[in-house]
Amino acid sequence: MAVAGQIFGIVGALSAFPRRLAAREVERQHGHLRRGLTRRMSHLVFGRGLLTRASETEIDTLFDAGMSQGTRLLSENGFLRLLGLMPSPEASALTEQSLIDQSGLSARTLKLLSLFDAFEHDAEPYSFRDLILARKYAGLVSSGASWSAIARSVHRSGPVKSLTALSLHHEGSDAIYARRAEGLSELDGQMLFELGIPGEAELEDIFLQAEAAEHEGQYADAAAFYQRYLAIDPNDPVAAFNRANCLKAAGLPLDAAQDYARAIKLDPSFVEAWFNLAGLMSEDGRVDSARRHLLKAIELDSAYEDAIFNLAKLEFDAGNLGEARRWWERYLELDGDSEWARTAARGIQFVDLQLAQRTAG
Repeated sequence: MAVAGQIFGIVGALSAFPRRLAAREVERQHGHLRRGLTRRMSHLVFGRGLLTRASETEIDTLFDAGMSQGTRLLSENGFLRLLGLMPSPEASALTEQSLIDQSGLSARTLKLLSLFDAFEHDAEPYSFRDLILARKYAGLVSSGASWSAIARSVHRSGPVKSLTALSLHHEGSDAIYARRAEGLSELDGQMLFELGIPGEAELEDIFLQAEAAEHEGQYADAAAFYQRYLAIDPNDPVAAFNRANCLKAAGLPLDAAQDYARAIKLDPSFVEAWFNLAGLMSEDGRVDSARRHLLKAIELDSAYEDAIFNLAKLEFDAGNLGEARRWWERYLELDGDSEWARTAARGIQFVDLQLAQRTAG
């Protein structure tokens, strides 16, 4: 698939390649690289650094969010192969279903292990070596190992294909062991790949500290961390967007508006930034500006339910009943069975009543 015009997101630090160089290569190929998962994102890359920073539950949540959004999920190796920065392994012919049937791994476990490059191939078609690995991993899972424990361990002893010659064991901890002549030994040691550029890990740590503070509701601290991050990497629209969210939550709407605008300037297709900035404009009574921003969000994502509903409400509050009705109708095409849908239906009924009374009068 061509990179041009595609929007890539990254969660977790890349272990096999510095993020800055990856971003540069994506931009060179006329794509866009962003942090996290946002609407309209075509690909989401799972950095192997995520295994050391996030819990299995948090990774599962990211996986489910990407799948439900229809985003193509990529491992680090899959990402680099898509960019042409890593060669593909030797020819292979096993389908994902074939690997599941012959190994006993669940489909979900296979997908998650593939996302963290626990196989020679990052997706189907898989190789015979991958089948051997899948059977070994299925044995570890049956002995009580979690997929995340396997994923954290497999890169500690060299290329994953070297594991095909080892007997792997799980002994009730998060570590995976190899049985050698001298007994069991951990798959520890130097990681196969290092980040390579001083400061890359520190930059990732700052972003993670910002996310943690934001998650805990410490919005002023989070905004400060995001600002520190942006001082080092001023071209990251997601950091600007996240800082704006924190500033808004901290009761600083004017400062928040500036960072939403900054995120939009860095990435004009950042639909959530258009939407959130419209919310600030609406709260400030700037109806025309709010309308323009909502229309832009809908132009970028025609199925953005929240933007459509808010535009209908804005038009209703402004007395533009016909426009309000049109947007509520559009909303009901997308959502017909929620509390918001029932509100939209009541809005249409009210508009129809008002218009009928005007006609009668």
